[in-house]
Parts: sequence; C-alpha cells; structure tokens
Amino acid sequence: MGLAPEVLLEMQRRMLRIRGFDERASKMVKRGFIPGTVHTSIGQEAQVVGACMALGESDYMTGNHRSHGHPIGKGSPLGPLMAELVGKSGGVCGGKGGSLHLADFSVGSLGESGIVGSSIPIAVGAGLSASVLGNKRVSLAFFGDGAANQGCLYEGMNLAGVWKLPVVFLCENNQYALSTPAHTVTSGVIAERAAGFGMPGVRVEDGQDVLAVYEAVNTAVERARAGEGPSLVEVVTYRFHEHSEGLRLGTDYRDAEEKAAWLQRDPIVLFRRWLAENGVASDAELDALEAEVAAEVDAAEAFAKDSPYPDPAMAFADLYTEPVPIRGAVELIGAPA
Repeated sequence: MGLAPEVLLEMQRRMLRIRGFDERASKMVKRGFIPGTVHTSIGQEAQVVGACMALGESDYMTGNHRSHGHPIGKGSPLGPLMAELVGKSGGVCGGKGGSLHLADFSVGSLGESGIVGSSIPIAVGAGLSASVLGNKRVSLAFFGDGAANQGCLYEGMNLAGVWKLPVVFLCENNQYALSTPAHTVTSGVIAERAAGFGMPGVRVEDGQDVLAVYEAVNTAVERARAGEGPSLVEVVTYRFHEHSEGLRLGTDYRDAEEKAAWLQRDPIVLFRRWLAENGVASDAELDALEAEVAAEVDAAEAFAKDSPYPDPAMAFADLYTEPVPIRGAVELIGAPA
C-alpha cells in the first residue's frame, strides 16, 4: 500500500476526532444542550476514515442519518459541526441542519438525511456532474444495511452503471437497521448485488481495519477516476452504542457475547497498536496525539456554546436561490392584487 507515515497518523487522528466528537455529543444530549437525539458512529470509525481518506480533497461525499463522522473523516473542523448540532449560527449550515441534515461543502460533503437511502441519488447526481464537466471528481455515497433494500439504491446503481458514472456506493453494514438484524430482512450478500448492474462488488469482512477499508475503497475510487464506472463496496462493521442516544426499546436485541466480541475489535485501539508495532509512532507520540484531539473536542464544545443562536429574521433565508416577491408571485397565478 505504501502510505506515508503522516497519512497513517492522520487516519488515527481522524478516527480519534470522530470518537471524541460523538462521545461529547452523546453527553451534550443527555445534559440537554443538544435538542432531540444524535446517532453516533462509535465503533465504526475505521470504515468512515478508511473510505473518506481514499477520496481526494475535491471529491464528493453524501452521508445518512449517522453522519457526524463522515465530514470529520473528510477533514471538516469540529467547531462548526458541533455548533450545528446545537442549532447555533456558527454551525456549518447556520444551525438549520442539526444532527440529521448537516453538510460541509468546503470538504465536498454534500449533506445527509434522516430519510433512509435518500442521499444516494444526490451522490449519483454529483457523479453525473463530474462526468459532464470532465473534472475527474469522484462521488461516494454512504448508506447502511437498512438502505440496502431501498429502491433508490438500485435506481442509482442502474443509472451509474449505464452511464459509467464515477460513483462509489459504500454500504456500512453494521448488521442492524435500528433493531432489525440484517440477516432477517436481507437476502444474500449485499456486495454481490453489484453484478446485476455491471459493476464490481467487494465485501470488506473486517471493517474495523482502517487499512483494509482504505485499500478496497481506493481501488474503487481509482477505477471511477479512470472513467471505468461505479463500484459497490460493502463493509462489515458494528456500532458500539444504541441506534440513537437515549433510545430505550425495552428489550436487548443484541446478544451480550456478540457485543463483547466486537468491543474487543475497537478500531482505534487496533490501529494504535499497529502504528506502534510497525514503528510509525511511539507510545509517547500516540499519547500526545490523543491529548491533542481531546483538546480539539473541548474547543469544539466551547465554540458551540459561545456561538449565538440564529437571528429570527434569518428563518426564511436560503429557501430559494433568489427571493420571490410576494406581489409578483400572486400576480403570476392570476389572483387579485
């Protein structure tokens, strides 16, 4: 693979950022600082970072309801993301997106949605624009195993396959759609569905290995950038927390032994060990990196708390690309002035 030491350390830094950000967001929900709930990627950091770092800076990415980590994996600073969760004007969307609908165009993050699978067509559209403009950009669509059975995925894969669009479809198979085990609602192997659309499909069995994810996605990205069309990558991973923070279902749908086994596969712990064993960084350097990221998370929370709430006058801003005069709109439909 031949990745430079600074790239390997950046992988660990971004995984730590996602973990620290989501742990802090979880606490802020419980303290009442963040309205509603949040969906964390704790346990899934390797597949997020491995995929995002296989992209170039100008490439596109779309997320899903569990998507704080995706823009962080793509390089977003933490402060504006945390302010967005709190609904502050300093947020990446001015406080209007919140946890479920944030976006950061500065790093190519085109947005996410609480509607399962709905961001997939957006990624395909971005891939179409890249194809038409010939700018060699690649678009990556994150979606979960629950979205793997949504019709919009197959419409998007079909269109991307027919037009050979530079799109990577990435299924984050954390094995549960909320509380529904994937094997009870999904027939066969998700990655194998790629064959029906004339594209390669690969399944990364160990999604806790950031390098394995990077290698699989990098191959798909290089293929897309070369004009060879889309790919489907399925990554098997696991979320350590509940579907969303504060959710109480009244039953434990995950086996205790299963959870314990996956907790032993913490991607951050595993990669730290790999970095030390392969001479990339010493334990002292890795400790310093963790302290550095912890300070970033503290600063992000402070930024969010210090940022003002949006001016109420901005409530109707950004609804249209250009303001529509009310009188003109009334006259347009023939109503009396």
